[in-house]
Amino acid sequence: MKIIITKNTAGERLDKFLSGGDFFDGKITRSEISRQIKAQRILVNKEKIKPGYLLKNNDEVFFDFEFSEEKIILPREKKELPVIFSDENIIVIDKPAGMQVHPDDTRKEETLVNYLVAQFPEIENICDNTKEGKMRPGIVHRLDKDTSGVIVIARNTETFLELKRQFQDKEIIKKYQAIVYGVPDPVEGVIEKPLARSADYRRQVVAGHKTRTKIREAVTEYRTLKTLGSNFALMELSPKTGRMHQIRVHLTSIGHPIVGDKKYFLRDIKRLDSARRQLLHAESIRFTLFGNGYEFSSQLPQDFLDFTSFLDEKG
Repeated sequence: MKIIITKNTAGERLDKFLSGGDFFDGKITRSEISRQIKAQRILVNKEKIKPGYLLKNNDEVFFDFEFSEEKIILPREKKELPVIFSDENIIVIDKPAGMQVHPDDTRKEETLVNYLVAQFPEIENICDNTKEGKMRPGIVHRLDKDTSGVIVIARNTETFLELKRQFQDKEIIKKYQAIVYGVPDPVEGVIEKPLARSADYRRQVVAGHKTRTKIREAVTEYRTLKTLGSNFALMELSPKTGRMHQIRVHLTSIGHPIVGDKKYFLRDIKRLDSARRQLLHAESIRFTLFGNGYEFSSQLPQDFLDFTSFLDEKG
């Protein structure tokens, strides 16, 4: 298959253009497009290019792969989810560390959404009308795979739209706890550093004057709860915006990366191998929905408590 780029499209990123819906009706994700480009199944002018290639007038884009729509969500019934609360509008889960929230192009099963659809099948169509949206039905906010704690799922379309609006308008209050290297000085404050995707789109970075990807506002309030051992701290974090990996990037940017974080760390800090994941926990969430106030919390998981005891003993 071949398409020819016109003036109206010139200047747009190739991966963004192809995943925008003109050719696949929005049913193939940008990450999948990027994989096909890197595998050289998508070429421009019969030459290998990068996903961020900027299209030019009269470019010829060649496709050498087949896309077939299939059922996206596969229900999984073998795991009983730790439900904190549920009613006709919401489901609140205490997500364990190590569980991915929703399927993607590389992992289609064993995610929180797979188990949710099995236990609450009515959420399957509560989503945005795109392939990416259909892969995360009911999901109004996300937690990283290795982050534990409270996550809220919408059970109907009205709730889905209202909670999405509240997150966008920064009306929902979330608090996290994390164990970090070092003790912040000052012990409490606000981190206001805009974030952007790295050039390879695999991580977030603090935006600078040379940043080429889209820059987004990011604000995190922090408070040191206690020192642990000689050079660690237990912190409370309140993100005021909801950027991917925001807390992890912000803490690393002020010199206090989260213990166990393998993606965002500082090379001059000797890392401890005893933490098997980043020690970040979604402690609580508070919001109002249709006139009713809700607040849910999750106790620190055992690995947090074990690590805290380990540091106290280490001194």
